[in-house]
Amino acid sequence: MFIVTLKFADKAKAPQFMEGHNAWIRKGFDDGVFLLVGSLQPNAGGTVLVHNTTRADLEMRVTDDPFVAEGVVSADIQEIVPGPVDDRLAFLKA
Repeated sequence: MFIVTLKFADKAKAPQFMEGHNAWIRKGFDDGVFLLVGSLQPNAGGTVLVHNTTRADLEMRVTDDPFVAEGVVSADIQEIVPGPVDDRLAFLKA
């Protein structure tokens, strides 16, 4: 499981690449890799909860995000090995 943090580097360019970024998010959900996408507050960027992929594949996926490719955000990937989990999240341990 991974947490990807996308912190704004050049927020002024965000509107120009928003459509592509949103398509990138949709693809992550369609591919069954993204579990949750949310905004960092206050208006600092975003976070993606990811599973069902390898770090290498995730790194390639992140570089395909237009926000990353165009320098709108900087990306940081943290890998998490789940320990005890609530039954509702048991699938993360598989």
